[in-house]
Formats: sequence, structure tokens, C-alpha cells
Amino acid sequence: MDLTIPESASEAEAAAIVAAITAHLSERRALAVAAARDAADESASWDGEKWRFAGRLDAIGDTGKRVPDGAPTDAWSAAGRAERF
Repeated sequence: MDLTIPESASEAEAAAIVAAITAHLSERRALAVAAARDAADESASWDGEKWRFAGRLDAIGDTGKRVPDGAPTDAWSAAGRAERF
């Protein structure tokens, strides 16, 4: 990436350009970190598990319960909140 600051730019304009580029790069870095964190958190999801958990609730007599997507992925924590589903 070639970046040139016009020779006619004042010190304030050059500083503003540098500040804008720095902010942009910092934002991109933060987004990359957040994406990496989200990718790591995918292991803690209900994919394939929440229906099995709903089946267990049904087996113990809590019929008609729907496990919401925002429910805790830890089965013990989710069981403690089952009455709210």
C-alpha cells in the first residue's frame, strides 16, 4: 500500500491524515481480534446439543419446553433455568 501525503498539506492536515489511518488500522485490528475470539467461542454453542437437552427435559416430564438460543451452553446451568424456557 503506497501512501503519500501531499506536499501542500500543513502539519495539522498531515497529523489528521496520520490519525485517521491509525484509527482505521486500530479498528481493523480490533475486528480481527474479535473475529478470532468468536471463532474460539464456537466450541461453546448449542449446535446439535440443544435438541438433545430439550429431549432430556421432555423425558423428565418438562414437556413442550423450547431451549432458547441464548440459554447457557453448560448443561448444569441450563438445567437450573429450565423452568424459564
